[in-house]
Formats: sequence, structure tokens, C-alpha cells
Amino acid sequence: MALQKIKIPINDPAHFSFEECLRFLGRSDKECLHYIHHGKVRRMLLSEGEPVVVEIAPGSKNNFLEVTVLAPAGEAVAEAPIIRYITYWWHLDANLQPFYQYTQTDPLLKGLAEKYNGLRLIGMPDLFEAITWPVIGQQINLAFAYTLRQRFIRQFGYHVVVDNTDFYLYPHPKVIAALTPDQLTPMQFSRSKALYLVETARQMASGALSEATLDTMSYEAARESLVAMKGIGNWSANYALMKYRRFPQSVLLEDVGLQNAIKNRLNLEAKPSMPALQEYTRPWKEHAAYATFYLWRSLLPQ
Repeated sequence: MALQKIKIPINDPAHFSFEECLRFLGRSDKECLHYIHHGKVRRMLLSEGEPVVVEIAPGSKNNFLEVTVLAPAGEAVAEAPIIRYITYWWHLDANLQPFYQYTQTDPLLKGLAEKYNGLRLIGMPDLFEAITWPVIGQQINLAFAYTLRQRFIRQFGYHVVVDNTDFYLYPHPKVIAALTPDQLTPMQFSRSKALYLVETARQMASGALSEATLDTMSYEAARESLVAMKGIGNWSANYALMKYRRFPQSVLLEDVGLQNAIKNRLNLEAKPSMPALQEYTRPWKEHAAYATFYLWRSLLPQ
């Protein structure tokens, strides 16, 4: 039986680059939720609650992605959840034209659209992942954050082996809610970070925080609800709202990467102060999330 193929349409194809998205997705060798294999992306996701391993490749034209279902082999799976997930993950329904036009008027952003044309803001369709990843990364360098994240996923995430490759789903909140912080500290999580992860999981497992509730909130209300949680500051909340809810006004002023990117772009001797950052980013408004993402991209190798 032939492998199931799914075509996913791309909005604004003139401003989509599979290669640019691939470059961002391949930025860490500790990544274990997806893999780049011969210029294609493989990952496991859920379709109607069932784990499915897919391979994502560019279509013969730039207006669609071609997805191949690798597992379960020989079984037809529901296409709609896969289309919805990948569209959201890669922001395939975005129209980048307004942002690209805006970059022409902003001295800090000018030239980024041309340099990284087609890069989409890679999101996180899983709210628990979007909230806990910035918690994991708090106050440590990015390389060690990826190491902790890899340990977390491998220890507690759902796992299957396909084509001699280990595929994982991000740990479910109910799994982490059943733990105690002491079960995370041997993995080199700090005591406070372990507590925040377990408490966040319990909030989601109990329904106190849910995707359905957050999806109905405005940006301001959603940010306030997240900041009220233990271990979630302004940076973590804005990261989750950028990656999960895709609020375009999300801007991470406290982000070291953003600060370094601005320092590099403006040839500053030191990272800009908070008042300076506020001044630089104030005009961005509905372009803030993409401006931040493209500035992050400027820190990666060409």
C-alpha cells in the first residue's frame, strides 16, 4: 500500500521559504521533537488522539507542502488535524506583506525581510510546551536549556521508534502533574524550576489553565493570567503568547537574544538599556512578534 500523502496550502507563497524555516528548525543538535532528514522534516504529532509520524517536504511548487505519513504504515489517518497542526506550527496561513512593508520604514529592521525572505514564525501548537520551554530556559544559556529540554522530553514524553529513529511527543501535563519536584532535580533542574514545571502542569491538568480558556482572552488578559502563575514572568508569558497564541504584539524586551541582535544591528558597544529597548520597539506594535523573530534569526549562521 502506498504511503498516504497530504498537501497543505501555503498562503502568500512569494514570502515562504522552506530552506529558511529549515534553518531555524535545525538550530540545535539537542532537538528531539523533530529531525531534519535529507532536507525534509520528520516529527510525531497527534491525529484525533492517535500518534502519527510524518515527513514534511516542499511541494513541486512553492504554494504547498507535501506531507507523507510514515507511521502507522498502511493505515489511513485523519488529514484535518495534521493540516491544522502543521499550518499552525509553520504559520502557513500568514500574510507577511504588511510586516515586510513595515521593515522598509524601520531603521533597525531594514533589510531583514530581503535577507531572510520567506521565514515564517515557527510556533508551538501545544500550550504546555509553549509555557514550560521558557521556564526551562530561564537564567541559563540556550545550549544547556536544550539539554534540559531533551532530558525532560526523553524521560516523560510518549515515545515510538520508526525507521530506527526515536520519536517523541512533548510530555503531557497530567504526566508531569503526578510528579514531585524531587523527581526533576536529578536531571539538573533547579529546585525552583522543578517546582514551577510541576505547578504549571497541575494548573493545566486541573483545568485552571486551559487552551480553551486562553484562546478566548485578549493579549492583555492572557498575559496577566500567565504572569499570575508561579515562575512565569513577563518574558515567559510573552514567549508563550507569541509561540502559542501568535499575538502579533508580543515582544520580549527581557530577552538576551533580542538585546544582542539589536546591539549587533546598531553596532552598540553594550546591550541597550531597558528604556532604549522600549524606545526601539515602541513603533513595532502589530509587527512586534515577527520583528523579534527576524532579529533572532540574525543571530544564526547564514
